[in-house]
Amino acid sequence: MKLAAIDIGSNAVRLQITRVLEYEKVITFKKLEYVRFPLRLGHDVFSTGKISDYNQERFFKLMTAYKNLIDLYEIDAFYGCATSAMRESENGNKIVDRVRKELDLPLEIISGQEEAEMINKVILQGLDNGHYIHIDVGGGSTELNIYENHQKVYSRSFKLGSVRTLEGQDTPESWQKMKDWVNEYAFKNSEKITAVGTGGNINKLFELSGSNLKSKKMSLETLMKTQDVLKNLTLEDRLNRLQLNPDRADVIIPASDIYISVMQFAKAKNIIIPDVGLKDGINYYMYQKHYPNSDKVFVKN
Repeated sequence: MKLAAIDIGSNAVRLQITRVLEYEKVITFKKLEYVRFPLRLGHDVFSTGKISDYNQERFFKLMTAYKNLIDLYEIDAFYGCATSAMRESENGNKIVDRVRKELDLPLEIISGQEEAEMINKVILQGLDNGHYIHIDVGGGSTELNIYENHQKVYSRSFKLGSVRTLEGQDTPESWQKMKDWVNEYAFKNSEKITAVGTGGNINKLFELSGSNLKSKKMSLETLMKTQDVLKNLTLEDRLNRLQLNPDRADVIIPASDIYISVMQFAKAKNIIIPDVGLKDGINYYMYQKHYPNSDKVFVKN
């Protein structure tokens, strides 16, 4: 079985094509193709409220390219999800409708809660019965989830994200709402809490930190030191010395502010980086849709 997932974010648009391998009680999602294109829809939306004509055409060309790859791989099931930028755009529905009609691609604009639910499905596969706060930082929004005993017990989406913050469109009220929510829900269980981080920026921060990548864990202290190093570099240094992509080099510091702030609010000393995201959640959603009674355990390859 082959699946294709498109994640239409505020900072980039991703396509992942996956083969599902099944052996005994385990399903493995083996990545066949991954394309990430830096189409920053959030730049338009968070400053003007809609996607420009120029970026509408670029988006349509990108969807045409992705549709060609999907057809070439002869995919069995496909689903595309648009998140914060598209759902806040005045013309988001119109753009998605055009893609559906002209390219026959079933795209959907999903809510922050739906986005969190899809990611939760794959996050939970790798957690034990401990106490966790999941931080998913996108370009336009941040989803927070509290897990206890292998169950999600609280969830909230906030209008804080790497691109939104970079554009100066975050507000003190949004930060205060996030802090108040963490203070209300992160401490109901007396156990110490561990953070779980998803999103392209935390993966890159982890890589830059010099931590043992096999451990999939980083301390708050290490994360803050990594942020300090980045802050002391110019944008040009981040582009050339660290060889960060242009659409990563400018948002990585605002993104790190969100991860660090939530960890400090929750008094979490460590963060786990499982290297999964919405695209993996979409694939798992499609698999469950085709096999609703499956009891197989998911493993990401």
